Amino acid sequence: MSGTEKAKAKAEKAKGKTKEAVGRMTDNERMTAEGRAEQIKGDTRHTKEKAKDAFRR
Repeated sequence: MSGTEKAKAKAEKAKGKTKEAVGRMTDNERMTAEGRAEQIKGDTRHTKEKAKDAFRR
């Protein structure tokens, strides 16, 4: 996995977790949903990079 892509995936997940937490604290359903979506996007990016690594070997 590329170091840059791995960092992007982790940052995206962290940003999503933060956004979800803030959304829950403020009872903002939209922000909570956006946070969850960003976390899923980060997970997807991470999985994609793992698959790339598997094919490179």
